[in-house]
Amino acid sequence: MRIAALLVILTIVFGTAPAFADDVTAAQGVIRAQEQAFTHDDAAGAYSHAAPAIREIFPAPDIFMSMVQNGYPPVYRHKSFEFGESKTEGNRVAQRVHIVDANGEAWEALYTLELQPDGSYKITGCSLLKAGQAV
Repeated sequence: MRIAALLVILTIVFGTAPAFADDVTAAQGVIRAQEQAFTHDDAAGAYSHAAPAIREIFPAPDIFMSMVQNGYPPVYRHKSFEFGESKTEGNRVAQRVHIVDANGEAWEALYTLELQPDGSYKITGCSLLKAGQAV
């Protein structure tokens, strides 16, 4: 009986883990694709990864790109961009990214993404703090 209960628990825990891992992998792919679009000054490509609510605020790729260049310079241009911890909750993923900007300063970004009706993840926000600053 205990073995059967243990098997049920293991199935539940490990049976759902790949979905979470797949969600994180998909979200990281979206973030990396947007990061690469910024690197290549591809406004349309970067904009394509923004969630509908972001597109409402910034209704064109060039407006979105200007906001990122002026408001998020470490995201726009950097020396390194490495994924940290991630968290999934329902249809949302929160992903930390460790960034070293063009001047060598360390930053922490927290990206949030949401699963869209078409099954893709889109970026709903990005909070940026210098590494070591209190939230």
